[in-house]
Amino acid sequence: MKTAMRLGKKSLLAAVLGLLGLAIQPAAAEERAKDLFGAEKLPAATAAQSFGFYSKGCFAGGVAIPMDGPTWQVMRPSRNRRWGHPAMIALIEKLSRDAAADGWPGLLIGDISQPRGGPMMTGHASHQIGLDADIWLTPMPDRAMTRAQRDSMSATLMVDEKTHLVKDALWTPQHTALLKRAASYPEVERILVNPGIKKKLCDTVKGDRSWLRKIRPFWGHDYHFHMRIGCQPGSPDCKAQEATPDDDGCGKPLAWWFTEEPWRPNKNPDAPKARDVMTMANLPKECRAVLDAPGPVSAEAATFHGGAVPVAAAAPEPEAPSQPATPASDSGDLPSAANAFAATPRMGAPVPRPRPPAN
Repeated sequence: MKTAMRLGKKSLLAAVLGLLGLAIQPAAAEERAKDLFGAEKLPAATAAQSFGFYSKGCFAGGVAIPMDGPTWQVMRPSRNRRWGHPAMIALIEKLSRDAAADGWPGLLIGDISQPRGGPMMTGHASHQIGLDADIWLTPMPDRAMTRAQRDSMSATLMVDEKTHLVKDALWTPQHTALLKRAASYPEVERILVNPGIKKKLCDTVKGDRSWLRKIRPFWGHDYHFHMRIGCQPGSPDCKAQEATPDDDGCGKPLAWWFTEEPWRPNKNPDAPKARDVMTMANLPKECRAVLDAPGPVSAEAATFHGGAVPVAAAAPEPEAPSQPATPASDSGDLPSAANAFAATPRMGAPVPRPRPPAN
């Protein structure tokens, strides 16, 4: 009887609301993680720590690389993606100096991460934990560009879209030296390049070829290379990716990229990308605290200038001892096809599958 009365009251309430032109609204859907992280303009001013995997996580204690340095300039400043783990930012600055000594005019730095990482509104599936960075294959001009120029300047496409081979008129020994220098750092676990660039290196590099194992072919990456470092000390909840094979990667896995299979049209082009369906429930639980953490007083207070970590982003080391990172071979409960930067399989190259939709 009581149940019937409760149901009757609910029906009566619905009828009254209907007469008033109102409706009972369902609970609001959980907000997308990309909207929450994309709205953050400054980092979480806590100890530097990465949470989760490269394509499903966040990070705290991020610092920014300055817009200009003696051997670099930051591109696409309006995106506010010049943030990263302090180890990544320090390495980019080191690469710029070393590359300049090798004869490269200077780095044009593309996307690193958002201030607190997480999924981005547009573009990448990875770059979420402050350990990824895109470096253009276009040399830095001999002048300081304006912000408007950096947001509008086109990058040089190094690969022919039809043949998937490098444009020989554009490729120089300095490009090879730049990639070799980036691969030389122990922190760098892999560098993603267009398959055509990988083939060019396989065909031309003489002598020491051991560094080629870090150069991994992947879709896109025809105007930049993607440099990824491993999980850093103090980040026990950072999930590592599988190690690259010991060989140079110039054999059968590379040959697959020059068949029809990788370039067939996506069988499901309308499938949502991971960033479009990911909510906070999909991310490590620590990412909620990262969003809620206070930020520094300004971006400048959390900008890395080649010395110590900025005070605004520094904090004592976490009390919990660092544990070896647990390898992650997938992206969790999201469809693997939605993650363009899923962990590379043990064979050293993505297994045959439909080409991911263009970002």
